[in-house]
Amino acid sequence: MRTRLPVRSLVVLAASGMALTGCGTDGDSEAASTSNGDPFVVAGFYPLAFAAEHVAGEHGSVVNLTQPGVDSHDLELTAQQVGHVSDADLNIYLDGFQPAVDQAIEQNSSAAVIDVADLVELLPEDGASGHDSHADDHTDEDDEHEQDHDHDEDGHHDDESDHEDEQGDDHGDGEHDHGDSHDHSHDHGDGDGDPHLWLDPTNMVTITRSIADELAEIDPDNAEDYQNNADELVQELETLDDEFHEGLAQCERSLIVVSHEAFGYLTHRYEMEQLGVAGLDPDSEPSPARVAEVHDTIESNDITTVFYEPLTSADIVQTVADDLGLETAVLDPVEGLTDETSDEDYLSLMRQNLDALRTANGCT
Repeated sequence: MRTRLPVRSLVVLAASGMALTGCGTDGDSEAASTSNGDPFVVAGFYPLAFAAEHVAGEHGSVVNLTQPGVDSHDLELTAQQVGHVSDADLNIYLDGFQPAVDQAIEQNSSAAVIDVADLVELLPEDGASGHDSHADDHTDEDDEHEQDHDHDEDGHHDDESDHEDEQGDDHGDGEHDHGDSHDHSHDHGDGDGDPHLWLDPTNMVTITRSIADELAEIDPDNAEDYQNNADELVQELETLDDEFHEGLAQCERSLIVVSHEAFGYLTHRYEMEQLGVAGLDPDSEPSPARVAEVHDTIESNDITTVFYEPLTSADIVQTVADDLGLETAVLDPVEGLTDETSDEDYLSLMRQNLDALRTANGCT
């Protein structure tokens, strides 16, 4: 298994004046861009930087605009970070998720751009929870989406060939959509869909493949390495997906109660449901009626645990737990690292989530 490439500041070699490549850095590093012709990649937030670092390997540097401990939703860019966006060979972002990043790319980037929301089907915000009041049934749309992600006979996914076909259509003529040619008119972001798509590992597979394709076009001399690096990460992501399927297959309950509904892709993928105390918006204050509904749902479904997130206040969740005598536990949306999780990565944090879900839901 590949060793994680941590998101940390690049080291400047005083003797040579050159920046090390192949490692991620935070968005304020003074030694971010490469000077030796290797690709310079800028990612809006952690999961995108994680995938880019693995694919780039030793041939490029990756800047994560969202520093550890910063809520990615509320990111404001410094002038230096805007400069990184301008200097990048490839910008990776999620349109509508971080308005400051959207604006910087729109106004300053003439490089290749990957908007990851263009790569997968977004779940609607009003359908992300999979839990309509006290209803436990999936909709036909949910079932159709689930079938799209079924395993093939080898236990891996058959959607890769579809993605490769799409990439072949997009890149068959060897041309990028650079500069003003990238289009920001698509119908997502800004409330039109649930943005937390990286919590489905199969979506991360698609993102990884797209990054490899773009880097191979930017730097064709190292195209084989990018594809090989992507293959290694895809294998790890598919293993993670298998672990979730197996680990959540036999559980006493399928509903989870969370601080806000950031886990729609995870619950949709693994046939679970979520109920957010504060709905989809992490900053909203739940009404008394909402809290009463949450209480009733918890009691009728024998819920034992209420989940909170590392980068948001646990006060509301703790109040609900105290009222009903429940446990609280962390469920990480993996939007970014914290001081406490700086030694972790996407794969390890997702496995911690799996352990927490299995414990809370009585899985065997």
